[in-house]
Amino acid sequence: MIKFPGFGQRNNEGPPDLDEVLRDLSQKINNLFGKKGSGNDGNRTSEGDGKGFDWPIIPILALIIGIWMATGFYIVDQGSLGVVQRFGAYVDSTEPGPRWHWPFPIESVNVVNMEQVRRLEVGYRTNGEGTGGKTKVPREALMLTEDENIIDLQFAVQYKLKNAKDYLFNNRSTDDAVMSAAETAIREVVGKSKLDDLLQKGLADTSERMQAILDSYKAGVTITSVSLQSAQPPEQVQEAFEDVNRANQDYQRQINEGQAYANDVIPKARGNASRLSAEAAGYKLKVENEAKGNASRFEQILTQYNKAPEVTRERIYLDAQEQILSSTSKVIVDQKGGSLLYLPLDKLMATTNATPTNTPAAAAASSKEVDVNTDQSRDVTRSRERDNR
Repeated sequence: MIKFPGFGQRNNEGPPDLDEVLRDLSQKINNLFGKKGSGNDGNRTSEGDGKGFDWPIIPILALIIGIWMATGFYIVDQGSLGVVQRFGAYVDSTEPGPRWHWPFPIESVNVVNMEQVRRLEVGYRTNGEGTGGKTKVPREALMLTEDENIIDLQFAVQYKLKNAKDYLFNNRSTDDAVMSAAETAIREVVGKSKLDDLLQKGLADTSERMQAILDSYKAGVTITSVSLQSAQPPEQVQEAFEDVNRANQDYQRQINEGQAYANDVIPKARGNASRLSAEAAGYKLKVENEAKGNASRFEQILTQYNKAPEVTRERIYLDAQEQILSSTSKVIVDQKGGSLLYLPLDKLMATTNATPTNTPAAAAASSKEVDVNTDQSRDVTRSRERDNR
C-alpha cells in the first residue's frame, strides 16, 4: 500500500481518509496565518462543524478571485473592434477604449483591426520583404481565354474588413475565401475575352464581381483594389507571341503613317480644288463681262461707223497703231514716196549686244532673222499702201 507522509493513517495501513486529508490541509493553512488547531498529537480536530475549513482561507480566495477578475480588463485600439465571446458564442462588439469582460474561461476577446489593408497575391508570391523577387504559381496564373489560348495573369487584391463578426465566425479562412472569389471573378472575365484584347487592353475591373461573391459568402470584407501585375502568354510560346505583337505594331504604325499622310494631303487637295473652283468662277465671270463689254463696244462702234464710215475707219486704225506701238520699241521712218519703212531696231540692238560668234550657223541664223524682219516690214508697207488707195 502507498503511504502519504504527514497525513493521518489508519492502523491497518489502508488508503488515507478524505476527512483526515482535509483536516491536515486546513491545519497547515492555519499555521501559515499564525493559528493552530486544538487536539493532542495525531488527534487533530478543528473547531466548528468539523469539515476541516477555517475562516482565514477566505482572504486568499478573495485575492485569487480579484486577480482573476482583473484579467478581464483589455484595451481596444483606435480603428479596431473587440469581439466578445462567451463560452465560444458571440456576445458583443466593443468600441475602442478600455473595456472589461468576464475572464477566461467564461469569456474571451478577439481584437480585430478594421482599418488594416490586407493584400493577397494571385499567380505569384513575393520572395521576402525588400528582395523584389517573385515566385510564379502556375496553378493560379494560367487561365484559358475565349479563343482557347492560355494566358499567364498575375494580380494582387487588397481588401479591408467591414464586419468583424462575419470575419471571425462565417469563414474559417477569410484569405482563402478572398482568393477563391478573386480567381472566380478573374477567370470569368478572362473566359469571355480574347487573348489579343487582354494583352493590348489589359484586364477589366473585376472588383464589383469579387465583392458580390464575397457578400454572398458573408465574409465581412470589402475589396479596395485589384491591380494587374503581369499579363503575358506562357513562356513556351512567348517568342512567337512577341513576333505577332511586333507585326501588329508595324501594321498599326503603317496605318498611323498613312492616316497622317492623308491628313496632310487631303486638306491641301481640298484647298487647291476650292481655289481652282473660285478661279474658274472668276475667270468665267471675267470672260462673260469682257464678251458683254466687247459686244456693247462693237455695237457702239457700228452705230458710229454707219454714220461716218471714213472717220470711224481712220479712228480705229489710229487706235490700233497706238495700242500696238505703245508696248514696243520701234522706229517708223516716213519716206518720200509715202511708204513707211519698218525697222526692227530692238532685234538689231539685241543682235549687236549679243556675244559675236564666228560659226557659220550663227551667222546664217542672224541673216535669216534680219531677212524675215525685212520681209515683214515690206508686207506691212504694202498693206498700208493698199489701204491708202
